[in-house]
Order: sequence, then C-alpha cells, then structure tokens
Amino acid sequence: MKTPLLPVSEAKSRLLDRARPVTATESVALDAASGRVLATDVIARLTQPPFDASAMDGYALRAADAPELGSELTVIGEAAAGHAFGGAIGPGEAIRIFTGAPLPEGADAILIQEDAERLDGNRIRTTFAVTSGRHIRPRGQDFAEGEPVLPAGLKLDFSHLTVAAAMNHPALTVYRKPLVALLATGDELLPPGSTPGPAQIIASNTFGVAALVRDNGGEVLDLGIVADRPALIEAAIERARAAGADVLVTLGGASVGDHDLVQAALKACGMELDFWRIAMRPGKPLMVGQLGEMQVLGLPGNPVASLVTSMLFLEPLLRRLAHLPERQREVDGVTARTLSANDQRQDYLRATITRDEKGIAIADANPKQDSSMMKIFARADGLIIRAPFAPELPAGSPCRILLIRP
Repeated sequence: MKTPLLPVSEAKSRLLDRARPVTATESVALDAASGRVLATDVIARLTQPPFDASAMDGYALRAADAPELGSELTVIGEAAAGHAFGGAIGPGEAIRIFTGAPLPEGADAILIQEDAERLDGNRIRTTFAVTSGRHIRPRGQDFAEGEPVLPAGLKLDFSHLTVAAAMNHPALTVYRKPLVALLATGDELLPPGSTPGPAQIIASNTFGVAALVRDNGGEVLDLGIVADRPALIEAAIERARAAGADVLVTLGGASVGDHDLVQAALKACGMELDFWRIAMRPGKPLMVGQLGEMQVLGLPGNPVASLVTSMLFLEPLLRRLAHLPERQREVDGVTARTLSANDQRQDYLRATITRDEKGIAIADANPKQDSSMMKIFARADGLIIRAPFAPELPAGSPCRILLIRP
C-alpha cells in the first residue's frame, strides 16, 4: 500500500518544528556586517556629539548681547570642525564658527552667516532675531556613552552600520550564517562550460538554489556533482557533516527508483527519515530527514521543481535558522484565464503578472507547465496556487499568488 502524499502545509510545519536558530556567534568587521543579524545589543562607546556644537555656519555669541535687530558685536576669533576656539566669549563678542565646531565657552546661540552684516574692523551687525539655544546641537543629542542603540536580533543595513561606526565599533558580534551543503548527484550531469555527451546534460539546479540560500542569510558549501555510486554519495555526505553543515540539500536522486541512490545512502549514514513525497506539483519527490545535528532536505531533480520547493521549504527553514522573519511571498490576485479542475496535488502554476487600474494583480498562467522548462520559470513573475481538488476556476476569479520576486 502506498504512503499517502503529505499536504504542503503539514510538510512545512514538520520541517520547521525541528528547526532551531543558530546560536553560535562571530565578530565581523563593520564593512562586512551588512545583512547580518546582531547577536548582542550594541552599546554606545562614547557620547555624540561629544560637546555642544554648531549646526550651521555663522557666528557664536551670547543671545543677551543681541536683544534686537541691528545689534553690533566684535568678532574675536574662529572655530571650525576639529579646531576649537581656545578662549571664552565675553560681553559684546562673537566668534566666526562653522558647522560641527565646538561651541566656545560663554556662547549660547548661533547667528547664521546669512543673518549677519559684516562691518569694518571685525564687527558684525545682526539682521535677524537671535534666540538662545538656536542652531546648537547639544552634547549627547544623538546618543550617550553606555546607551543601548541597536538591539540584538536586528538585521543590519546601511543605517545601522552608520550609527555603529559613530558609536566607535570597528566590529560587531553577529550570529553565524547557517551553513548549507549542496550535493548534486547523477551520471548525466556536467558543470556549465562542459561539452555534454549524447546522454548528458548541464547541471543547473545548484546555482539557483545557492543564490536562494545566500539571499536568505545562509552560506553555501558546494559539494559538487557526485556520480551515481553509493560510496561516493556517502563520502560527500560525510564531508558535509565534517564541515558542520546545518542543512544538507541534495538535488535529485531522492526517490526510490533503481538509479535513485541518495535516500539509501543517507540512511546508510544514519539519517532518520521524517517524510518524503508531497501532495504538490511540481515537487512531489521532496524528502526531509535528520542526520545527527544536520537537517536534510532532498529536492527534486527537475530544475523548476527544485526551485519551487526551495522557495516553499528551504527558504523558511533558512530564515528560521538565521534569525530572520519569514518572507511573505503570497498575495491575492485574479486569474487571467480559466483554470481547469485540480487533482489531489496542490499546483503551483507559473504565471506572468500585470496590474489593472486598481492595482489588482492579474496572473496569466502559462499554457506549458512541465517542471523541466526553466525558461518559462525565469520569465514568470509568480505561481498561481491551486488547492487540491479545486474545481474549475473561471477567468477573472480570485486566486492566491506566490511571488517569485517579492
């Protein structure tokens, strides 16, 4: 008796139930930290600004010395960023000051240069009202020494790195990237750039899956293409374990045909099989298991099936391991053409997407849906999701869409 096909939702739940986020951390230089996830709070090592500073080019003075328009003052010196004025300002005095320069002792206001009339003999006259505290950045306005500014769990972007640098951190403590070992098997496979023989094809799955891994916070260990020999497959599996891979992804060969040797090799190495064969199209021969601390995900050999199952299963698994929120790919839309009734498998139909005048997504399924046809997948914008045993769906009917490029 055949084992019933597992529903997509149950398969995903069982895969993620055993997933545990990576706990190991590492210190990375600031210029290599973009996209990484903070493992600890980042605390300010200094106060910013470290002194009361001018926010504008102009003149530093005492507001009390310019109570009305036309007040005159004597300019006694200059302050620029990195070059403070060494003295103090007395009654009726001002200094020429530039943006970022420390406010001199005694000053409590800035008269911007557009509001000052230059007179003879280092004198100026105000042409705009002066207010105490105006155009001054007070010490600690941005952050203070000891203040937690960036929280643990944050995915770092350009704005976070800027403030981390300003807080005087040359490196940050982040979670280690999940390591994903990729293993392609098959006597028929050759790497790109090769000249295939009569019964051979160029291997392509690895490159798309590897890109998805990196895009979701993972690091790739490419185990290469392994011939259909149990000993060679088992040796590759052991290389993944020795490298400390968090996930082993096999590409093809996970079924139980005479030439599908991956599942048997994994079991020989000690894998505990959780499930395989999912009620979906493309992607039925999906395998999930556990080998020690390493999770195993056996993807179908057909390129499109491999990529669809990567989006549905590998991506959420990786994002959980990498401390990243699950990516939301599903949206509502309408179908552009009538779709036929479905069987017991959940379908993912490649479609191009346009928007109507109201912004609603219109998904037009391609008439050809063979899982080996990569060109159609590359040109598609999304996948129309058809539930098991769904009845015929007339054109213009609501549908769910899995975006390929969310």
